[in-house]
Amino acid sequence: MLLLNSIAVATADRFLESESRLLAQSLNLAFISLREPIKFVSQYDYLLLKTPDGVAIAKTGKGAPKPVYVDFTSGTVDHRRRFGGGKGQDIAKAVGLNKRSNLSVLDATAGLGRDAFVLACLGCSVSLCERVGFVRAMLQDGLYRASFHHEVAEIVAKMPLLDTDITGIDPSVTFDVVYLDPMYPHTDKSSAAAKKEMAFFRDLVGKDLDADDLLHQAMQLAEYRVVVKRPKGAPFLNDSEPTYQLEGKSGRFDIYVLKSLDSLSA
Repeated sequence: MLLLNSIAVATADRFLESESRLLAQSLNLAFISLREPIKFVSQYDYLLLKTPDGVAIAKTGKGAPKPVYVDFTSGTVDHRRRFGGGKGQDIAKAVGLNKRSNLSVLDATAGLGRDAFVLACLGCSVSLCERVGFVRAMLQDGLYRASFHHEVAEIVAKMPLLDTDITGIDPSVTFDVVYLDPMYPHTDKSSAAAKKEMAFFRDLVGKDLDADDLLHQAMQLAEYRVVVKRPKGAPFLNDSEPTYQLEGKSGRFDIYVLKSLDSLSA
């Protein structure tokens, strides 16, 4: 559950203050105008920052890491686009790209959009759902900025961000594949090496308490398969055993086959 008293919208740029106040209002969050470095802010654990570079999440207090943006144009995301292994990647095999190309995918738990971006790079059209307001604002901002980048504009054009979560999608609409990556409590063993990009999810969002329900909803919208990304040792969603699994180094994909992709006309 989102802890609204732990996060506020903020900006240090007076030219962005009006936009920032509107963003705060739309997310039902408090707004503060920064007049001091973030390390001195004590009334909130996190700030959703509106900056000239985009929308970022920032931890407050001394020793906090740098703010995190959704960025599809540089860093690890860009490196994976160029050198990630193409359709040999586990996620590509899980959704069925080893059988068919140009699949339509619903990423019902989009988060930072990284998995969706990988699939879009491989030719899928990927519709994104993200129900946590501040994460959705970051994702929308990242997609907008990427749309002006000459190398990735065509890719993010295949990643529409829907204005609803999975429960609001018209049941008459179907996708070849529905992809789920629900939040799962981290363990002490994994937390020491956890990436800062995921830290705020754990602190502010916590576990998806309705994760089991997501599987049923995904089954209604998928034509060929539902793919669930899980940590090693995590139980099956809704205690439903998948058709098969793909095991990776740090996690696995549970694949629920509804119909063979071999029956999908080219």
